[in-house]
Amino acid sequence: MKTITKDVLFDKIARNDRHFSKAPHAFFHAWARGVELAGPKLFGDGTQQGLQEAVSKWDLCPNLEAIHQTIGVMSSGEKVFLAAMVSFYNVGDGGALLKRVGVHGLADLGGLDLERRRVIGALILNYSGW
Repeated sequence: MKTITKDVLFDKIARNDRHFSKAPHAFFHAWARGVELAGPKLFGDGTQQGLQEAVSKWDLCPNLEAIHQTIGVMSSGEKVFLAAMVSFYNVGDGGALLKRVGVHGLADLGGLDLERRRVIGALILNYSGW
């Protein structure tokens, strides 16, 4: 069995602290990229200008009413991505939306293209609550 020294343990703690201190900023940038991919009309004030001027995730909250009205006409990949995005904002609404679009588990995100996978991955790595 490998013994962990104090120095190794402190180094691991310091790396975790550095990651989590930067996580909110990284989350916002991943979120903004996700909003761009999903469509700014469904987030914040619904405009491209609103996306460009956003300074926090609060400026880009999902417009749940607009999402529920438009998600039915989207491609399956767009639906899954959008539902996954909503789930970071609100677990209940996001979970219901994921179920509605046929997502039963994380493996169902495997159908997303690489760019959308990267966004979801960055959101998972940097999520620190809404």
